[in-house]
Amino acid sequence: MIDKQLPSVAEAVADIHDGATVMIGGFGEAGSPIELIHALIDQGAKNLTVVNNNTGSGEVGLAALIKAGRVAKMICSYPRSMNSTVFPELYRNGEIELELVPQGTLAERIRAGGAGIPAFYTATAVGTMLADGKEARQFDDKEYVMERGLKADFSLIKCRKADTYGNLIFNKTARNFAPPMAMAGAVTIVQAAEVVAPGAIDPEIVVTPGIFVERVVQVQNPAHESELVAAGVSYP
Repeated sequence: MIDKQLPSVAEAVADIHDGATVMIGGFGEAGSPIELIHALIDQGAKNLTVVNNNTGSGEVGLAALIKAGRVAKMICSYPRSMNSTVFPELYRNGEIELELVPQGTLAERIRAGGAGIPAFYTATAVGTMLADGKEARQFDDKEYVMERGLKADFSLIKCRKADTYGNLIFNKTARNFAPPMAMAGAVTIVQAAEVVAPGAIDPEIVVTPGIFVERVVQVQNPAHESELVAAGVSYP
């Protein structure tokens, strides 16, 4: 399919199934695809494994997805950050599972998954609880822990501009995990503030090529997580 644009966020996430592994872009608020996440809440998929840098803020976006009881497991680096209250409470009550991953390791696990690399060795976490049960090897008299690459059934990411072929550019650091997540997802779904015709984006500045993108939906005025949290918004 060459024209990858869909008319609504609801259609874009319609086939995300129960039990799916879903990567969600964003570094806190920056790059978080809030509209796609809210559409996923409306869609109703449950028992999800979600890969993200954190667990969301307030009761919108990812935090709202978790509050709705749709997430069985989080794979993340920061399970608790400013304004994150939903996940910590559920975790203390034993209602959600956590796989804690150091941030650099998380980024590399996603990149490795997208590159077809099943596992790699890193010195990060050696001698800590995070290394328990993992294979360890020595290279050049230094110990390393084996970490598995991460892949997903679906990746939800946000960009500044896309063309209908799925070529993407991002808004500065809001790109964060999005490019490797696009590679690691079997189906990558993108919300873009602007969708343009093929050729309207200079090929020299494309960050994520369309080969890694299956669906694009335009969200012209995306919500800002911090504004919603400050206003006390709870979704739905």
